Amino acid sequence: MIHESAYVEEAEIGEGTSIWHFVHIRKGAKIGKNCNIGKGVYIDTNVEVGNNCKIQNFTSIYQGVKIGSDVFIGPHVCFTNDSYPRAYIWDDDRLVETIVHNGASIGANSTIVAGIKIGKYALIGAGSVVTKDVPDFGLVYGNPAQLKGFVCECGKRLQETREVDNKIVCTCPACGKDIQVETTLFRGIKE
Repeated sequence: MIHESAYVEEAEIGEGTSIWHFVHIRKGAKIGKNCNIGKGVYIDTNVEVGNNCKIQNFTSIYQGVKIGSDVFIGPHVCFTNDSYPRAYIWDDDRLVETIVHNGASIGANSTIVAGIKIGKYALIGAGSVVTKDVPDFGLVYGNPAQLKGFVCECGKRLQETREVDNKIVCTCPACGKDIQVETTLFRGIKE
């Protein structure tokens, strides 16, 4: 479904994807199956979006961004793609790749600085400015965003239970799943 007000250039759109009011998808973009692209979203040239993603209203995703499957991106999230922007200088050599891995969630009004890698099932709190890589299952928030803990695939915050082979095994209080995280990352959490 592509709303009549949306402008979709020569892009690949997967089966079952919905593109809503005033969306602009640029040439060469690839959007997977069963995605929901909300009102006013901008997806730049050659951006890649996996399957089953939900991209909320007024998000801007610029060239150089690759988004995995099952990713949630809240409203008004902005991805950047140039670490040293100048209005009078632009070419593809200035592009810096940003990767969002499967299952990650990014809260409303967050800014993702160019060159960041967001780990699988990571959770970024609303209004965060992400300036460093986020580990798998990492919970980050703030400006600049800092690691505050870890979350389960279901999204609930994990609890420390035991140490096994230099890794911390955290148990989800909601679904009971065990997730392993590196001890140094767990010990470096800033409360």
